[in-house]
Amino acid sequence: MTDRGRRKEPATRQQDVAEYLMRVGTASAQDLADLFDVSLVTAHRDLDELARRGLVRKFHGGVTALPSSVFESNVGYRRQLALAEKRAIAREAVELIEPGMSVLFDDSTTTLALAELAADIEPLTVITNFAPIITLLMGRKNIRLIALGGEYNELHDSFVGVPCTESARALHTDIGFYSFAGVADGGVHHQEQEIVVTKRAMLDVASRRVLLVDHSKLGRSALHRVTDLARFERLVTDDGAAPEALRALTEQQIATTVAARTGPDASG
Repeated sequence: MTDRGRRKEPATRQQDVAEYLMRVGTASAQDLADLFDVSLVTAHRDLDELARRGLVRKFHGGVTALPSSVFESNVGYRRQLALAEKRAIAREAVELIEPGMSVLFDDSTTTLALAELAADIEPLTVITNFAPIITLLMGRKNIRLIALGGEYNELHDSFVGVPCTESARALHTDIGFYSFAGVADGGVHHQEQEIVVTKRAMLDVASRRVLLVDHSKLGRSALHRVTDLARFERLVTDDGAAPEALRALTEQQIATTVAARTGPDASG
């Protein structure tokens, strides 16, 4: 192998490493050193920088872009996951949006799938702090777009913090769509305190709240309990959900819609 890794600027090489980890999820430092033709010391230095930026999480013997109970995956990685599930959920959820409504989307890749379908509804007022949704809807004649500003968070590609929460609290919407890292024990959960504070403020904005979560999040917990499931009028998930997970939601009297996956990528 050539010294392609050594010839690149560190920032460029680190971006290449990050993109590779977004595809594969987990790798060892030695694997990355061999793949990018750099020393093990350089590989660890690159991974330290990516971990500092919150793009990956180091553990003994390797590094991962996968989430844990205290670490959320980078949005670039999450955008590649559960595509069929997110599309199925979006197809069901878009039926709840009517022309003339004001709609809030939080900073999740599942609500992004819904925003892509809702983009053709007119007229519509959309409120969001998620940069990909802002980019998607900018300049559309049928959309009145209100972007919630704040401190930009690279890991989530969204705006968070006090300016965002204060902006949210000044608004009111007909309906809001939300997703979280996990649904367990009668509540919704997320790993990071800063995101929890922002999501709680955004939950207060909507008259009606709809929870969008693919089946992998059912039964999963995280460090912070954000709010109770009872605050949502409906939970929409996909047909990969285990019967026991759906049974638990029924026992908790949570109105649940199970979306059918279709197409070649409709695998669990």
